Amino acid sequence: MTAAMTAWTEHGTTSEALGTLAAEGATGALSGERGIVYLSAGRVVHVESALTPDLGALLTRSGAVPTDGWWEAVDRGGVQHRVGHRLVDSGRLAAGALEVCHLGALFDAAYFVLAHDTRAHRFRPGALHWLGAVRSVPVDTVVRESRRRRDLLERIWPDPDIDVVPLTRVPGAGTGDLPARRSRTLTQV
Repeated sequence: MTAAMTAWTEHGTTSEALGTLAAEGATGALSGERGIVYLSAGRVVHVESALTPDLGALLTRSGAVPTDGWWEAVDRGGVQHRVGHRLVDSGRLAAGALEVCHLGALFDAAYFVLAHDTRAHRFRPGALHWLGAVRSVPVDTVVRESRRRRDLLERIWPDPDIDVVPLTRVPGAGTGDLPARRSRTLTQV
């Protein structure tokens, strides 16, 4: 194990640990309080957070990929870390659509992993994500995008609890003049 592979533990934040691992060209998974960042050759290839929908949910709920098509790709491509390639090769999804959806999911999850930039817990060298590499992104780009989103939200609403507090309905507020989509959303709150 190289010095940088163990030096990530010396940093106070996940983004600093990612910078060290990126400089080393590390491959593996860096786990934190709110998710996991997967690296390949020092670049981010996937990010997971329980606070955001995963790529499968985005693709199936939007109708871009039928649910059975998603699970078939996971079953046949997951062990080889080729789920993304399987979706494209089977004709279920265009490569560009996969890339756009994947990057959206990656940046959304990275926002939560890096939002409060707590200390990273563990790095598993060599760990790969079952989806496989769709598009890699430099660590500094992921950190910069997370900060950009945080700054934007700070301008709109400066209380960080807005990210994690459950939604509640205001007593007596009706859905009278709302568009149908918003009314359906509010009925689920």
